Amino acid sequence: MDLELDGNAALCTAATSGLGLASAEALAAEGADVAVCGRTPDHVDEARDRLESIGDGDVLAVEADITDPDQIEALVEETVDTFGGLDHVVTSAGGPAPGPFMETTERDWYGAYDLLVMSAVWTTRTAYPYLRDSDDGTIVNITSRSVREVIDDLVLSNAVRRAVIGLMKTQAREFAPEVRVNAVLPGAHETPRIEELVEAAVERGEYDSYETGIESWSDAPLQRVGQPEELGDVVAFLSSARSSYVTGTALPVDGGAMRS
Repeated sequence: MDLELDGNAALCTAATSGLGLASAEALAAEGADVAVCGRTPDHVDEARDRLESIGDGDVLAVEADITDPDQIEALVEETVDTFGGLDHVVTSAGGPAPGPFMETTERDWYGAYDLLVMSAVWTTRTAYPYLRDSDDGTIVNITSRSVREVIDDLVLSNAVRRAVIGLMKTQAREFAPEVRVNAVLPGAHETPRIEELVEAAVERGEYDSYETGIESWSDAPLQRVGQPEELGDVVAFLSSARSSYVTGTALPVDGGAMRS
């Protein structure tokens, strides 16, 4: 299926690794010009090289902190200046620190809110005028299955990410019909972060091998964890005109693990 994204301009925040990068790769593979940001210089350089090797579109990869509204505004403006416009935004963010409620500080709560919610607010508020002028402006928020089913020891993710869904539903109504807004709810995917956690568990003797460890992450009917590109393909579809009657949707991408 041709997603008809050739020549479109897309911005993916916090997308120099993991699911954000997989989404940027899917958009680049469809011919879009893609901008990404990250806080680690090496990751930014690696993401630029990777994206340039995938598609024929232009690539912009910059260092930016998505918890800083001034840096987000500058990122959006640089993207528009580089590509001549903006058609698609994908918001992503690294997960907040794990931990139970009674061990979570007030500072942790404020930090998680800036990371997960305000970063999406600042990005979409700055990008909206450009998306509105696009032929098919879209926003896709990458969140987590934790917005529907809580995950043990992840109180910040469980509580704070739900605000992103409320934001998405509101924007989907307020921005229509010019801009469509959706969210994806990933389950376990074999990202570098999960790979690190599994390898550390193997070194501690919790698993005999990496293969045994990664299998333990999946409680899905499909009996495996997802690959990042599988999530990226869904994001690219929701960004494309092929999903032109889809807005206000929170779509699980979790191998059927969610029971709600």
